[in-house]
Amino acid sequence: MNRKLTYTIALGAALALTSCGKKLGQFVADNFKVNPNPLEVVGERVPATVTANVPAKFFEKNAEVTVTPYLVYGDQEVASQPYTYQGEKVRGNNPVINYELGGTVSFPVMYAYKPEMAKSELYLDFAVKQGNKEYVLPRVKVADGVIATATLANAGTVTPAVTPDKFQRVINEKYAADIRFLINQANIRPDQLKSEQIISLQNELIEANKAGNRQIEEINIQSYASPDGALDFNERLAENREKNTQKYLKDQLKKDKITEFGNLTAQFTAEDWEGFQKLVAASNIQDKDLILSVLSMYKDPEQREKEIRNLSSVFEQLADQILPQLRYSRIAASINVIGKSDAEIMEAFDKDASTLTVDEILYAATLTDDNAKRMKIYETAARLYPNDYRTYNNLGMTQFQAGDYAAAKRSFEKASKLAPASNESKMNQGLVALVNKDYTKARQDFGSAAGAEGLNDALGVYYLTQGDNAAAVKAFGNSKSNNAALAQILTKDYSKAKSTLAGISTPDATTYYLMAVVGARTNNEQMLANNLRQAVKLDNSMLNRAKNDLEFANFNLSNVF
Repeated sequence: MNRKLTYTIALGAALALTSCGKKLGQFVADNFKVNPNPLEVVGERVPATVTANVPAKFFEKNAEVTVTPYLVYGDQEVASQPYTYQGEKVRGNNPVINYELGGTVSFPVMYAYKPEMAKSELYLDFAVKQGNKEYVLPRVKVADGVIATATLANAGTVTPAVTPDKFQRVINEKYAADIRFLINQANIRPDQLKSEQIISLQNELIEANKAGNRQIEEINIQSYASPDGALDFNERLAENREKNTQKYLKDQLKKDKITEFGNLTAQFTAEDWEGFQKLVAASNIQDKDLILSVLSMYKDPEQREKEIRNLSSVFEQLADQILPQLRYSRIAASINVIGKSDAEIMEAFDKDASTLTVDEILYAATLTDDNAKRMKIYETAARLYPNDYRTYNNLGMTQFQAGDYAAAKRSFEKASKLAPASNESKMNQGLVALVNKDYTKARQDFGSAAGAEGLNDALGVYYLTQGDNAAAVKAFGNSKSNNAALAQILTKDYSKAKSTLAGISTPDATTYYLMAVVGARTNNEQMLANNLRQAVKLDNSMLNRAKNDLEFANFNLSNVF
């Protein structure tokens, strides 16, 4: 109903009843206080509390008054819940206001926020019933406007969780071969150089030397003697095995024309007690626990050997099964496989993306900051590798950032279908739900996405939409974002908000607008003006918002623009 027409009818009815013995006087604005005033958006609602101070000898004993709060904006008005109060002689269950003493009553108001409410007025309507008479009193204005800073929360600016690629520029491969020796001997027997292990290692080194994308990083020789016999003899024996193995290897590298092989290192171990212990522990020798006990009791090598030899029942088994395995030299090669360079990956993508692995394509998308290009790359990845959930999840991320939430939702759902346990796609579906104001689904999805990258920022925005600003601050933590700074502003931590806004790497119009709000709330007019100018420069729509924003009501914006 048109508010002027409503007021005319109400006033007319009040005047008409003046001659009918109306005894209840008119309320005035001084009878009421509103907290806050102006009103303020919390989450997506406009709550407030109205406190009425009823004077003594005002509220007639036989009167019932129903108060209806109306928020009036433009040519519209919306009512909040009505409340009824009664005099002492009225039979009913409503709160009683004493005639002689008057009284104080409070009641809440709540409205679903609309942007037009920024310029608004809060009125109270009064419907009175006295005996058989019913009439209305003139409405009273009790508050002006709505501060809508909380509506700057924006789920669309949260970065969806990305599933990372596993691309490695350098992949290290390890190869090893053993040369076995007879007891108390250090010479390399010809049959050992024909073993499958040795031939395989030799071929790997030859191939790595030829390949343009492989590099021999290091070759190491470790030679051992078994822990039986005199320690000084075993030391010389292990050293000779190391020397002979090193000579063989150098001769073979020269024969195979391998000149680039990184570092060639060699060491020897006189008595391999560590290897002995591992082999015994893994064996089926009946008294192995007794042997292991001896090893733990004695640390001196010679004492160990003596005690084990005294175990005549098992020493023969050790000599047959364990000790021969400890007489060897191990040649270990470390070979790096060098992957494609960034330029090679992008060139291959442009020519024929099917020549790339899925991880190479996913990695290619990280080489550009252009969202449209990233989207094209992920679309290609999804086409070539439709069973890899990462391709759809990351495609959805680019669609979300482009504002195509419907497409993003479809992509995230495909990713989740392929990998139901993926926390990233769960969180991202919750983010789409948050943008679409489906808060129940958003809460459910976030609850099952523990550990997803960016979840705290998403939760922070969710709490802002629910009006739980303290929980939002906790969720954001040290995040440097507009949403995090907004939560700090709404909890009146202006110093932290200023620091957060200053730490944003790519500030936008909202960043500067929020900094202007901090300036207004801390009475820093220069800070307000400088940042508001920059906000409007980046986004001209901020000009109209600022002109209607009660955050700046105490400042002359004509000096700003």
